Amino acid sequence: MPTTSAENYLKAIYSRQEEENRRVKTKEIADDLDISLPSVSGMLKSLAENGLVEYEPYHGVRLTDEGRTMALRVIRNHRLIEVFLIQTLGYSWDEVHSEAERLEHAVSDKLVERIDAFLKFPRFDPHGDPIPTAEGELHQREMINLVEAEPGMQLRVERVLDQTPEVLRYLDRIGLRPGAQLRVEEVLSFDGQMFLEIDDEEVSISERLAGKMLVTEVVEQRTSE
Repeated sequence: MPTTSAENYLKAIYSRQEEENRRVKTKEIADDLDISLPSVSGMLKSLAENGLVEYEPYHGVRLTDEGRTMALRVIRNHRLIEVFLIQTLGYSWDEVHSEAERLEHAVSDKLVERIDAFLKFPRFDPHGDPIPTAEGELHQREMINLVEAEPGMQLRVERVLDQTPEVLRYLDRIGLRPGAQLRVEEVLSFDGQMFLEIDDEEVSISERLAGKMLVTEVVEQRTSE
């Protein structure tokens, strides 16, 4: 059974590897986990010896099938716990990440399955991240980054990638949560700032923050005369 530390490494590698489909650099893992490079190298060697990663010094690391399965198991625990905390204990979406980080390693598979059934098998967590099934499958959606949107587009927020509490509280205040619908009014050419209409209110967000949001286009249904 992997240690809590090893599971955190597998999660960090999975996040980088799945997002960019490449080998993950040791420094990236060190930055993500705030751990020294020598410590990261030592752990990667241990994970490789246990068949969880393919590791080659100076050439990065990639999860094996077994390592990916373990990473998805921890991610499943984490995201289901987030949904549970919000729906049953009244947590807000900016509070649940740190709590889930602590609990994800402690829950048993049996408890996770019961939580999943109790919640009626949610496919996404409060931030729009897909929840892996017990078999390691993920519900896929065709999304675009908000920075790619053009003026006039009608969009629906699907996923928020920046989950720091301050950012989530701000997004909540202006109504930019998964499920929210918006219209792009204007994009400033010189700095990428975006002006959006949400519930008849105009809000603006920076290009950096827009780059942390994934959306789908809303196609208006035409009624036949």
